[in-house]
Amino acid sequence: MKQVIQSLKTGKIDVVDVPAPMCGRGQLRIVTSRSLISAGTERMMLDFGRGNLVQKARQQPDKVRMVLEKAKTDGIAATIETVRNKLDQPLAPGYCNVGIVDTVGADVAGFTIGDRVASNGKHAELVAVPVNLCAKIPDAVSDEDAVFTVVGAIALQGIRLAAPTLGESVAVIGLGLIGQLAVQLLIANGCRVIGFDFDPERVALARSFGADAVQVGEGSDSVSAALSFSRGNGVDAVLITAATQSDGPMTDAARMSRKRGRIVLVGVAGLNLSRADFFEKELSFQVSCSYGPGRYDPEYEDKGRDYPLGYVRWTEQRNFAAVLDMMAAGKIDCAPLRTHGFDLDQAAEAYEIVGGAEPSLGVVLSYPRPAEHRLATETVVASSPVPSIDRVGAGVINVIGAGSYASAVLVPAFARAGANLNAIGSSGGLSARQLAEKHGFAKAGSDTDALIADGAADSVVIATRHDSHARLTLQALEAGKNVFVEKPLAMTYDELDAIEAFFAGRPDAPLLTVGFNRRFAPLVQTMRGILARFPQPKAMTMTVNAGAIPPDHWTQDAEVGGGRIIGEACHFVDLLRCLAGAPIVEAKATGMAGAVADTATLSVRFADGSIGTVHYFANGNKGLPKERLEVFVGGGVLQLDNFRKLKGFGMPKSASKSSLRQDKGQAACAARFVAAVRGEAGWPIPLDELIEVSRTTIDLAAQLR
Repeated sequence: MKQVIQSLKTGKIDVVDVPAPMCGRGQLRIVTSRSLISAGTERMMLDFGRGNLVQKARQQPDKVRMVLEKAKTDGIAATIETVRNKLDQPLAPGYCNVGIVDTVGADVAGFTIGDRVASNGKHAELVAVPVNLCAKIPDAVSDEDAVFTVVGAIALQGIRLAAPTLGESVAVIGLGLIGQLAVQLLIANGCRVIGFDFDPERVALARSFGADAVQVGEGSDSVSAALSFSRGNGVDAVLITAATQSDGPMTDAARMSRKRGRIVLVGVAGLNLSRADFFEKELSFQVSCSYGPGRYDPEYEDKGRDYPLGYVRWTEQRNFAAVLDMMAAGKIDCAPLRTHGFDLDQAAEAYEIVGGAEPSLGVVLSYPRPAEHRLATETVVASSPVPSIDRVGAGVINVIGAGSYASAVLVPAFARAGANLNAIGSSGGLSARQLAEKHGFAKAGSDTDALIADGAADSVVIATRHDSHARLTLQALEAGKNVFVEKPLAMTYDELDAIEAFFAGRPDAPLLTVGFNRRFAPLVQTMRGILARFPQPKAMTMTVNAGAIPPDHWTQDAEVGGGRIIGEACHFVDLLRCLAGAPIVEAKATGMAGAVADTATLSVRFADGSIGTVHYFANGNKGLPKERLEVFVGGGVLQLDNFRKLKGFGMPKSASKSSLRQDKGQAACAARFVAAVRGEAGWPIPLDELIEVSRTTIDLAAQLR
C-alpha cells in the first residue's frame, strides 16, 4: 500500500510502498478515502525536519541534555550512532482520517465491516487504529466534512475546559483551522465570540461564521477590542489556538480577561506569564490535551477500556461523535475550511502548500480505492530476493519486530555478523520497510505468521514486545526454525514450561537462544578468562542505575512488559550466572518500600558457594554510568565500569583494559547465534541455563509483587 512519510533528517516528504498493517486486538482496519493535513502540527514537524542540527537542537533543548548525558556515560561514538539512527527513522504523519472498515479486530464491539468511520489514522491507504480512536460517521455527513472530525475534537476539548455558558463572551486568539472550528462550536453553544488573527482572509472567514473578528497589527489593539466587545467587563474566557513561540497571546489573553476569567491553551504559545496579570485577576489557566480524556492513556487507547459515561461524560471518542453530530445538524460548516485538495500521490506538493507562504487552512488528500494487490502484507525491497532454502544451516534470517532496539542495535548486529537478511516485519509495516531498505533485507512484511512460515528462512529473530515472546518462540520452533528471542524468554511459569516441554526428548530440535548479550561483551570475556584461574567461590555485585520509567510505560505493564525485573534485570542475573559458572540454588528479592517494583536488591546463591547481588535501582541520577560490576575472589577484585573500562586490583596486569566505545556484546551475541546455526559453534547459551535464568527471574519478580 502507499503511505506518506517524512524524513526527520531533512523534512522531505515521500509517498512509499509499505506492507499493509495487520489489524490487532482492539483495533479497526480502515481503507482510507480522505485524510487532512493539520496545518499547525504538521507544519511544525515539517519545519523541524528541514532545520539543520543546530536548529533542531535549539527546538529541543531537553533532548540535547539527554544526548550530552549519554555521551558522558556511554562515549561519544555510541552517542553519535544513536542520534544518527534516530534521525534515520521516518515519521508517519497524519491524524485526521476517514474511510471504510475492512477488518474488525478481536474484542471490538459496536463496529462492523463496511462502517464509515473517522479516526486519528495516518496518511496511508490502509490504517489500523485502536477502536476508542474511531467514531461512526452519520449518513448526513460527507467524507469531505468528516475528515475535519479530529481537529474539531481538539477545538471542542479546549471549549469544554473553558466551560463557557450561554451568553458568555469568549475570545479566540488564532483563527487557523482549529480556531475557525472553535468559533463555530462556541457560537452553536450560544456564546458571543471575538476572534484575532494576522491574516485578513481568516478574519473575514470568522466573521462569516458569526464572530466579531479583528486583524491583529496595523495599529489595532487586541486588548481594547476585546474589552469593548465585552462591554468593558473583560471576556469570560479565552481560547488560544495560535501556533507561535511568542508570549504575546498569553499576555493579551490575561489582559483582556475579566476577573476570574478562564484561559485555555489549545495551540502553542510562549509561556512566560506575567504574575501580576494573573494574580490581580485570579485568572485560571489550563492546557488542553488533544482530543479529550483518554488521550495518551494506554489503558483507554491501546487496550480499549472505556471510561464509564456516568463518571467521564466526554472522552476523546465521545468528542469525535459530538463533532460529527454537530456536522450532521448543520452547526459546523466545513466547506469554507477546505482550501486545497490533492491526490495521495501529490502529497509532496500538498506539504509544500502547508509549509510555504501561500495561505491555506484545510489541505485534504484523496485516496482512490486501492486494488487488492496493493494491500499485500509483504513488500519486496531488494531486486533479487533470497531464494528458498533446502536445508537448515544457511543462516537465512527473518526478523519479527522493527522497534527502536531492533533498529539501533539488533539488526545492525546481525548484519555485521554476516547473516543472510531475508525479511523483516512489523505490525504497522513502515518501520519494517525502512530497516529493510537500510540494511538490505529482500522483503518487508507485517504478517507474523507468514514470516515464521516463510520457506526462505531457517532462523527467526524475535524483537517484539515481551508478552508475545514465548508464543512466537514456540510457534517458530514448531515450524522448525532456529530462534533468537530478545529477553525475556517468557513472562510466566506456564510459558516457560511449554518451551521446556518442546525440547524434551528432541535431540534434533532447532536452536534457541536469548539475547543475553552482556555475557558476550569483550571485557566480560576477559573477566571470564581471568576468573577461570581461581578455584574459589566468588562474591559479585552488580549495580544498575536503571533510571526511572513512568508507571504507565508498556514495560511496567504486567500484561505487556512484565515489569522491569523480568524485562531487564534478567540480563544481570544471566551475567552473574555466566561468571559463577555454576547453577543457581537460591534467589531472593527485596524491594524498596513504597516504590514500584523496579527498585530492588536481588540476591543469588550458586551451587559452588558463589554469591551475587544485583542492585537494580530506578531512583538514581543519569549522570552516573548505568552499570558497574565488581567481582571479589581470591584476594583480588575485578571492576567493570559501564562496559568501557575494566580494572584489576590484585590481579594480573592484563586485567586492566579500557575502550573508547561501550560494547555490551550485542554484535558478539548475534555472531555466536549465526555461527551456531551454520554449525560452526555450539549453542551460544546452553538450554538449561536459559531456562534456569528465566525461571529465577520470574521467581524474583513474583517475590516483589
